[in-house]
Amino acid sequence: MPALDRTLRRKYSNRAKIKQVSDRPRLSVFRSSKYIYAQIIDDKNGVTLAQVASKALNVEGTKTDAAAAVGKALAEAALAKGVKQVVFDRGSYKYHGRVKALADAAREGGLEF
Repeated sequence: MPALDRTLRRKYSNRAKIKQVSDRPRLSVFRSSKYIYAQIIDDKNGVTLAQVASKALNVEGTKTDAAAAVGKALAEAALAKGVKQVVFDRGSYKYHGRVKALADAAREGGLEF
């Protein structure tokens, strides 16, 4: 089975689970080879409530450290907007490494998911 098929299947399976909990905003993660981006999206109104990119933070250290900084900054921005509960949308990425570091930092910052 090609890797692309597995990636798309994982992405669509994850998105179907997220749609079951549609009353909360969605914390969406995009991971490039160099940076990591995260945003909180209100799908009902079609509005991005908060967004943070590691490119803008200029964090020293590893990419995992940058992901943790993004998670913490996103949690602060979300709490400032009054958002406390979200649904985690990891997309087609496995829950480990940078994605896990971002999620753990966001939880420590005060987000619940």
